[in-house]
Amino acid sequence: RRLYFDTHALVCLLEKNGFTTQQSEVIVSALVKIMNTNLDMIYKDMVTKAEQEIALQQVMSHIAGVKKDMIILEKSEFSALRSENEKIKLELQQIKKQVVDEITKVRADNKLNLNLEKSRVKELHSQQDRALTQTDRKIDTEVADLKTMLESHKLDNIKYLAGSVFTCLTVALGFYRLWI
Repeated sequence: RRLYFDTHALVCLLEKNGFTTQQSEVIVSALVKIMNTNLDMIYKDMVTKAEQEIALQQVMSHIAGVKKDMIILEKSEFSALRSENEKIKLELQQIKKQVVDEITKVRADNKLNLNLEKSRVKELHSQQDRALTQTDRKIDTEVADLKTMLESHKLDNIKYLAGSVFTCLTVALGFYRLWI
């Protein structure tokens, strides 16, 4: 071990200040032992470059695993949303088809009744118009609700994705600061 001070000069300095040669040498010897013990303790706490590289590789493999998990989660969330959107579209098409069928039935009934009673036809037309406007309002309301729900799901997915990305970046920066 290299010492970063001159032990002989320290012995001479102690002798100048009233210590004997033997006392000075014992004091300097004790200081050297204390310094060596402190250096040994410091070296035990230090890591080598190889150990640091191994730890860095372990952290990087953990980060890669987290990235894979995030990709899998992201894909499963998007596929779930797609399937839900498809179900909603099918339901909407069925509702529209039912409405069209109902409208067709009501119009056919009205045409038959037109020949029987003219006065009753006017009343039926007004009732039919009310039913159509209510149905249209219901359809418009349902479509607007579905659009709102889809937008909220999109925003939730964007939030989760952004949160996940920032979490990964924070973890990576935290590990990076720990090792630097």
